[in-house]
This record gives sequence, structure tokens and C-alpha cells, in this order.
Amino acid sequence: MISISEEAKESKPATTANIADLDKVSTAAPIETKVFKEGTEEEFKVKVINVDGIDYRVPFVVLSNLKAILEEKSDLKFFKVKKEGTGMNTRYTVIPLA
Repeated sequence: MISISEEAKESKPATTANIADLDKVSTAAPIETKVFKEGTEEEFKVKVINVDGIDYRVPFVVLSNLKAILEEKSDLKFFKVKKEGTGMNTRYTVIPLA
């Protein structure tokens, strides 16, 4: 059994990985919807892809930008996402890769 002080020393805040954390993303990566706080007033859903056992959140704006790119380049295999800002001021840029 571990003491509360040891647990406190080892504790880390829960964080969600973001698709922008990846160097390269396949357009064939399976995407799914995860539901958090299900059945409560605070319920929310996020789209995620799983890479090497880690879920990466995919913001809607990334999907929207990728859709526009795929309309012009339907054979795109890989892309990356650049993230700038924080909170409500976050901007995402989808960059096609060769």
C-alpha cells in the first residue's frame, strides 16, 4: 500500500493528447467518438484517433480543413497538424505531406 504523501508526489494532472502532438498522421487512421461524463449535464463527446495505445483528440476544425484538402487532393496519404495559441484562441493548420 502506498501512502497519500507518496501518491501526491507521483500524481500528475490528467491531460488529453492532441492530434497536433503527432509528427505525421495517416488519412486512413480510424477515428471514433469518445463520450465523457456520460449521463450527466456535463456530458461531452470528442473525436479521437488511437496511435500506439494513446488517444489523440481531433478537433472539428481539423476535420473540416482536412475535408477541404481532400476535395482537391483525394489521394493524400499523410498530413500533420500545427497548433497555435491556447484555449478559445487556439488555431489549427492542416499541412499535407508528400
